[in-house]
Amino acid sequence: MNVSVILPAAGFGTRMGGGNRKQFLHLDGVPVLVRTIRKFAAAPAVGEIVVAVRPEDQQAVEEMLAKETAGKPVRIVQGGISRQESVENALRTLGPDVELVAVHDAVRPFVDLETIQKVIDEAARTGAAIVGIVPVDTVKQVHLHKIRATIPREKLILTQTPQVFRRDLLVEAFARARADQFTGTDESSLVERLDRVEVSVIPGSDRNIKITKPHDLKLAELFLSEESS
Repeated sequence: MNVSVILPAAGFGTRMGGGNRKQFLHLDGVPVLVRTIRKFAAAPAVGEIVVAVRPEDQQAVEEMLAKETAGKPVRIVQGGISRQESVENALRTLGPDVELVAVHDAVRPFVDLETIQKVIDEAARTGAAIVGIVPVDTVKQVHLHKIRATIPREKLILTQTPQVFRRDLLVEAFARARADQFTGTDESSLVERLDRVEVSVIPGSDRNIKITKPHDLKLAELFLSEESS
């Protein structure tokens, strides 16, 4: 299977505060985005990595990548005003031989190689697969600050990335979303609307965190020190 990875990295980082762009923050001197790229560059199944960035960031990202020896082709494309637009822009640039597309948050640098391989293998078999974990907290459904139901945790997952899909399914899903003016919170939500395949779930990890808030950096530094040792 020819697999391309799309890393949407055009976010504004509003939850990080202070004008900091989370994908460009440093962990032990290395930008978070670069650490994420390194993980996929080390994954045997991955053929290329496509990074979607804002136009004003393109030169800076090119300079970052010029210092890397990833061992895999890494391309930069122009991102959009939303994650959905950024991923679709990158999707349009893929070569005709690409069969599977993996989308991964640029700010999840602690995904492990075993998880990457497992979700790719599952998507190759079924057409669509994502990574997720079961919540540890009790989940309530509420309305106007009043509890309406307690939802069994075994019926829920907290989604992570990578999310991997057959290329034709993902292209169709984005086209349908655009036609319907539908905005999803992840790629799976777009594919689910096609009602053509069931999306499989591969168990994720509590370490596969998305760095979005200042306290996430402290946890990321701990994970990095553990990886280094």
